Amino acid sequence: MSVKDLTTNSLNEIYKKISPVIPEVEWKFHAPLIQKINKLKKEKNAVILAHNYQTPEIYHGVADISADSLALALESAKTSADIIVLCGVHFMAETAKLINPEKKVLIPDMNAGCSLASSITGKDVRMLKEKYPGIPVVSYVNTSAEVKAESDICCTSANAVKVVESLGVDKVIFIPDHYLANYVQKNTKVQIISWQGTCIVHEKFTAKEVQDIRKENPDIKIIAHPECPPDVISSADFAGSTSNMVSYVKKNQPKKILLVTECSMSDNVRIENPNVQFITPCNLCPHMKTITLNKVYDCLRNESNEIKISHNIATMARKSVQRMAEIGR
Repeated sequence: MSVKDLTTNSLNEIYKKISPVIPEVEWKFHAPLIQKINKLKKEKNAVILAHNYQTPEIYHGVADISADSLALALESAKTSADIIVLCGVHFMAETAKLINPEKKVLIPDMNAGCSLASSITGKDVRMLKEKYPGIPVVSYVNTSAEVKAESDICCTSANAVKVVESLGVDKVIFIPDHYLANYVQKNTKVQIISWQGTCIVHEKFTAKEVQDIRKENPDIKIIAHPECPPDVISSADFAGSTSNMVSYVKKNQPKKILLVTECSMSDNVRIENPNVQFITPCNLCPHMKTITLNKVYDCLRNESNEIKISHNIATMARKSVQRMAEIGR
């Protein structure tokens, strides 16, 4: 994807697009940085990848590729850029590095973590494999490279069921998200052995909260991410991955909708669907929100916070990611 050298007119076009969710007083601070970042991208042959949970000024202002974790992984392999800046959390940057070992992969904040990724270690996976010998390990992409290296294959919420069933076995170890494992179990005959990890954003939603919103908005459509608790998913009209949630809104154009997921995603999807009214209970991911335009600029300017993975771990982890990529959605 070509990098834009932003003029005043193109900056105005960006703001026109995101103005429903970005006040003008904030835009005055964002615009100069957006212009600097896009200029730097051109000079350094860099590309910026942004996850759906990034704030709109990043997602719509400087990102060349904006998507869910699976699409970011797949699209990062296609870029001819010398530098990849991953606006997301640490495991996503590691995944981009696994797929692009010869490229320089940077993350604006090295401390942008993930509750799921930190809930399990490579040692934990080895313990599980000893406890359940011969049972293949499916690791959610929200895991460290060390955990991926101990796994047979990775998956995302978009292809979890497909990945599990692709193995042709009766039983799998599915790590680390317990709620996603429950969701997969309900959609496959394969027996799931799960781990007790959870997402700090999605676990906070409650069925009562969802039901109360529905009572106040009887015409609303409610769609939930599979990382939510089972009673939340049962209270929704539809459950699906990040990409499936986006597709649902675009395809159905409901009058009013609630996305039971991270707050900024609602902002980003709202921008693309101006005729849909979004009800937004604002559960923010504190890790995603450590990424700011200032940090993106500093990271790219100084080429700092480079992702490095040891050769042995990278070699093993890459196989798990590549197997996921081959299966696709």
